[in-house]
Amino acid sequence: MSRAAESSAMTNEPNTAGVSVTDSGMSALPPAEPSRSKVFWHRYRRNRAALLGLGLFIIVLLMALTADFIAPGDPLRRAGDPLTAPFVNSANLLGTDQLGRDIFAGILYGSRVSLLVGVVATLVAIAIGVVVGALAGFFGGWIDDVLMRITEAFQTIPNFILLLTLVAILGSRIEWITVAIGIVSWTAPARMVRAEFMSLRNREFVDAARNLGVSNTSLIFREILPNALPPIIVYASVIMALAILLESALAFLGLGDPNYASWGNMIGQGRAVLRTAWYCAAIPGMVIVLTVLSFSLVGEGLNDALNPRQKK
Repeated sequence: MSRAAESSAMTNEPNTAGVSVTDSGMSALPPAEPSRSKVFWHRYRRNRAALLGLGLFIIVLLMALTADFIAPGDPLRRAGDPLTAPFVNSANLLGTDQLGRDIFAGILYGSRVSLLVGVVATLVAIAIGVVVGALAGFFGGWIDDVLMRITEAFQTIPNFILLLTLVAILGSRIEWITVAIGIVSWTAPARMVRAEFMSLRNREFVDAARNLGVSNTSLIFREILPNALPPIIVYASVIMALAILLESALAFLGLGDPNYASWGNMIGQGRAVLRTAWYCAAIPGMVIVLTVLSFSLVGEGLNDALNPRQKK
C-alpha cells in the first residue's frame, strides 16, 4: 500500500476515543451540552399559551411594583366625582366608584394584595403539604395511616367553609386571611408529595445513600425531595390562582381587610351600582380573570418544561 493510501485509510479510520479528526490533522472536541436553564426555556417557549401567561404575569408584577409611581397616594382616598365613566378624563382613566375613588389606582394597588396573598398562601400550603406528604410517604406504616386520616378529615370539609371558619376565628386582617388560605390548601400537595416519595424511597440512589449511613432527615430533604420538586412547582401555580380567587371571594362577601385596596373589595362595592355603573365591578373582575388565567397558563408551561414526557 502506498503512503497516500495509508494516509487516506488512517484519516477515514473510526475514532474510538470520541474525538473527531479533521483532514488537517487537528482534533475537534464534541459540542458542549446545553445548560439546564437553556433546555428548560427551550421546552417552555414551545407552548405559546404559556408564553402568553408569562406575559400577563409580568404585567401584573409590573403593576404591583410601579403602583407608587403611577398612582402615588392613598388608593382609598377620593380622587374625583363619584361614578365617573371610564376614559372620560385623563385624571381618572378607568373612572371612579360611588365614593369617588380612582378605579385605576385600586387596580394597581390591588395587584399587590393579590400577589402577596398568592405567594405567601402558596408557601404556607406547600410547606405543610411537603412535611406531611414526605413523612407519610417515606416512613409508611402507622405514620402514613395517621397523617392520611388527618388529611382526609380536612378534605371532608369544603375549603371555603373551612376558610370562613378560620377567618371568623382569626380575624379579617390580610395576614390572617393569607395564613388561613394556606391552611385550607395543603391537602392536595400532601397527597402529591406522598405519592412521589413512595415511588422514590426504594430507588437505587436512596438505597446507596442509606447504606452509607445517611440519616433519614438527609434522605428526605437532600436525596428524595429534590427529585420530587417538579410536580410540586407545577402545582404551586394552581394554588396561587386559587388563593387569589379565595381572597377575592372573601372580600366580595365583606370579609376582606378594609385597610387595603383589593380587587374583591372593589367588586363587592361595585355590585350596589351594577346597573348604573357596571364598570365598577366589571373592570376588577376582568383583571382577576386575566391574572388567574396567567397562573394557569404558566403552570401548563411548567408542566411541559419540567415533565417533557407528559406531552410531545
